[in-house]
Amino acid sequence: MMLHLKKFSIVLLVLLALGCLAQNKSTGSIKGVIPAAESLEQYLPMLKGKKVALFANQTSVVGKTHLVDTLRKLGVNIQVIFGPEHGFRGNADAGEHIENGIDKKTAIPLVSLYGSKRKPSKEDLKGIDMLLFDIQDVGVRFYTFISSLQDYMETALIYNIPLIILDRPNPNGFYIDGPVLEERFKSFVGMQPVPIVYGMTIGEYAQMILGEQWLSGEANNAYRNIMASRYMAGATYFKLIVIPCANYTHASKYVLPVKPSPNLPEIQSIYWYPSTCFFEGTVLSEGRGTDKPFQVFGHPSLPKNLYPFTPTSREGAKEPKLKNQLSYGWNLSGEPNKVLNEIGNKIQLKWLLQAYNLFPDKNNFFLVAKKGAPTETDYFFNKLAGNATLMEQIKNGLQEKEIRESWKPGLLAFKAIRQKYLLYPDVAAAIKH
Repeated sequence: MMLHLKKFSIVLLVLLALGCLAQNKSTGSIKGVIPAAESLEQYLPMLKGKKVALFANQTSVVGKTHLVDTLRKLGVNIQVIFGPEHGFRGNADAGEHIENGIDKKTAIPLVSLYGSKRKPSKEDLKGIDMLLFDIQDVGVRFYTFISSLQDYMETALIYNIPLIILDRPNPNGFYIDGPVLEERFKSFVGMQPVPIVYGMTIGEYAQMILGEQWLSGEANNAYRNIMASRYMAGATYFKLIVIPCANYTHASKYVLPVKPSPNLPEIQSIYWYPSTCFFEGTVLSEGRGTDKPFQVFGHPSLPKNLYPFTPTSREGAKEPKLKNQLSYGWNLSGEPNKVLNEIGNKIQLKWLLQAYNLFPDKNNFFLVAKKGAPTETDYFFNKLAGNATLMEQIKNGLQEKEIRESWKPGLLAFKAIRQKYLLYPDVAAAIKH
C-alpha cells in the first residue's frame, strides 16, 4: 500500500512544482496567493474532450467569473453540477433541505448533495469521464464542506472515475488547535479524527483521508483494488489529482474574495468561527440573524449590562435562534488585524466559559436532541466538540489552561499524521500548546 501511495504522490509533487512557486517572469518576484482554479493551464488539458461533473458553489470563481462560465467558454463539456450545503448559489440557510433543479444561467442540471442524498447516484454519473471539485473551505472540522468532499471522493472511488481537486487557500491554515474528534461522535459536522482547526488546505485534507484509509470500507477496498489493477491497458481508473495554489504557505493570511457561506460574511467571522461556533450547541444565539454572525453572541437571560442585540430574519438565517428577542452578550467585531491579534494561534474558550458561568439556568445551557435520559451523543455541543469531555470540563469549572492541557496528546498525534500530506511550506507544526 505504501508503495502505491508513493507512486500516487508523484502526480501531486509534479503539479506542486509547476504551480506553488510561480513567479512573475518580468520582475522575478513572487506573486500573491493564487487559487488553483486560476491556473487553467494545469488542469484544462485534462478536461478537454471529457464529460465533466462539477461539485461547486458561489466560491468557485476564476477571478470574478464563475468556474462554470469560464470552463464552458473554453469548450469544457459540463454535464451536471453538484451543490453542497447552502446550495450552488450559496444563499440557503444552514441545514436547509435543498432540491434538485436546473441552473437558470447555463441550463445545466443541478443535483443537491445536501437534500435527499449526500452522494451522487450511478444515474447522476452516467457517461461522466471526470469529476471536478472546487469549493472554498475555512479549515474548521465542523464546516461541512470537508464532509461533502469525503462523500464525493468515496463516490469517485466506488465508480472508478478520476477526481481533480482545485485547491484553495485555508484562511485558518496558520494554526492547529482543539480536541481531536472521537469515533463515537462522528456526524456530518465531524467525520474524521482531526482537531477543530486542522491547518490544511482542502487538497491536503483529501490526500490525508485517502492515504490514512479514513474513507468508508467500500471506498477503501475500491482504492486497493484500483491500485492493484491500474496498469491495465486502456482502462480508466480513479486517481486523485490535486492542482495546488501558487505562492501559498501555512503562514499566509488569505482573505477570501467571496463569502464561503451566508453566515460567514467577512474574514472576522471566519477567524472567530472555530471559537464561537460552540454556541450553536447551546441556547445562546451565535449571531445568526445579525450582520456579525459568530462575532456577536448572547441570550436574553444574560446580564443586561452586556452588549445588546436582536436576531432578525434575513437571507441565510430566515429563522435564527432567539429571533426578534432582545439579547445580551458580547460583540467581538473589529478590524481583521485586531481580531487576529486577539485570537493568536489558538481557539479562544474564555467567552464560552464566561457565558456558562453567567447563565442563570445551567441545567438548560446545552441543547439536547431529546428529553428524559439523553445520551452523550444526543447533545449537539458534543458533536461540535468531538467528545463529551469538554462539556463536563465546563460544568466542573475547569480553567481554560486545564482544558487545553487535555488536548495535547491528540494534537501531537494528529500533527505527525498531517505532516505526511502537506503540499505547502509549514509553520503550524511548530506551534506550541
